[in-house]
Amino acid sequence: MAYAAYPFAPIVGAWAYDQLAPSAGPSEKVPTAELNGSEPGSVLQASTLPLVTRKWEGRNLEAARVVYRSTSGDDMSPTIVSGSVFVPTGEAPDGGWPVVSLGHATLGIDVPCAPSLDAGLLGFLRYVNVFTGMGYAVALADFQGLGAKGIHPYSDSRTAGLNMIDAVRALRHTFPNVSDRWVAFGDSQGAGASWAADEQAKDYAPELKLLGALAASPPADMTGIVQKAQDGTLTPEQRGVVQAIIESLARLHPDLNRDDFRSAGAKTYWKVLTDCTPANAYARAKAADGVGPRDFTPKTPAAADRLRGLLKDWALPQKPLSEPLYVYYGGKDPFIDAEWTTAAIQRACALGGSVTIAYDPQGGHNPSDALEAIQWMTDRFDGKPAKNDC
Repeated sequence: MAYAAYPFAPIVGAWAYDQLAPSAGPSEKVPTAELNGSEPGSVLQASTLPLVTRKWEGRNLEAARVVYRSTSGDDMSPTIVSGSVFVPTGEAPDGGWPVVSLGHATLGIDVPCAPSLDAGLLGFLRYVNVFTGMGYAVALADFQGLGAKGIHPYSDSRTAGLNMIDAVRALRHTFPNVSDRWVAFGDSQGAGASWAADEQAKDYAPELKLLGALAASPPADMTGIVQKAQDGTLTPEQRGVVQAIIESLARLHPDLNRDDFRSAGAKTYWKVLTDCTPANAYARAKAADGVGPRDFTPKTPAAADRLRGLLKDWALPQKPLSEPLYVYYGGKDPFIDAEWTTAAIQRACALGGSVTIAYDPQGGHNPSDALEAIQWMTDRFDGKPAKNDC
């Protein structure tokens, strides 16, 4: 499954205008939603998504935007996040609809950069349509700080993984006849979340039955990007990754000085580079062209060490896998150096995990097709053993 991945904040679509389209009708409360819980995954709000279900890809869906409780991966404190959940129309199979929890690629780091705020789910409606057409219910977490108030911890796969797990819980609290059997399926940023969800599921959500997780181009361990910033060898795509990481970390850690990691030129472009709204798409593209490989070089070794340490705290693996993991990655990925992923997989294997490795030496950030990954996912639901390449 190939999702878009962006070096700087993306063009997210004119959701502010589409949300007001009168032909869709007003959003309403979902009558089946349970709103009385206080645990992670419990739902605070659940409203229909008429702008989604009026679209061709959404015509056979029941869809809801949910605000639900989750957990910060940094300190396990409670959080409130948002997302969208879907079930196929028609009669559910015995045991309920099996679940795919989708993890989205980088869409930005601000509240408006959330799939649930867009009528097309920022491009993800087509994938929701594919999976519901195969007979799966789908949970699509926005990730902390996107769609709901809060700081988005960009590259914190652990927090995003908890959001993905709790999205499954929120789905089950919103629509009836949803199974406890599920897989995580993520791309790019969402691939790291999917991997992290696999690690945490056994202890965090024992009432759910995770069958496996798929991670396409996961940013498992981004500590190596600091050395590339020091050496001035960042690819154009990696410059955007570093910019988003620095801004996100500066919001999380007010004592972290952005100027320790950016040139005067990058500072000039900073605000527009972070913006994910469509109105500034042209300015954002020009700004991205205006920064070079040394515009994000840490000013001192101490600054580099701090950035490296913060990223190491977020790096995967954190603990043994709960269930089998499928990892695609490409040897020519301009965002994530292949050797970073290879090393992370080796560490996961050393912890005793089962990993199916799909490495393409000539591949880029996205696989050429998703057939192998979807077959791997289908096999998990069918109870077949996963190939272990460890």
